[in-house]
Amino acid sequence: MTMAFQHQAGTAMECLSIPVTLHKEPGFDADGKEVLKCGFKIGGGIDQDFRRSPHGYTDNGVYVTEVVQNSPADRAGMRMHDKILQCNGYDFTMVTHKKAVDYIKKHPTLNLLVARKGVTSS
Repeated sequence: MTMAFQHQAGTAMECLSIPVTLHKEPGFDADGKEVLKCGFKIGGGIDQDFRRSPHGYTDNGVYVTEVVQNSPADRAGMRMHDKILQCNGYDFTMVTHKKAVDYIKKHPTLNLLVARKGVTSS
């Protein structure tokens, strides 16, 4: 199992910023309403207590906690435990969980910048 970053907020982090472009696909939510699906779930945010994370996260970043197989996120190359640094140019390093979710839901195409543990060069 891949563990999360060991990173202290406000300090430099050695990692490669990986660009990911995700095009959402039409689908339906639990109520049968048509929505655009991206195929991943997130956890974290500056309003969350990372010490309660079941994934061992060590900061208040926004992390990918699930990637649905064969989803737009999976095909775009996203992986569980990726740390989302930016979404469409918007800084995700100091964002609340709700703000991150709302921002992701709002856009049909997501141009993400993610950091991945253990990836420090291309």
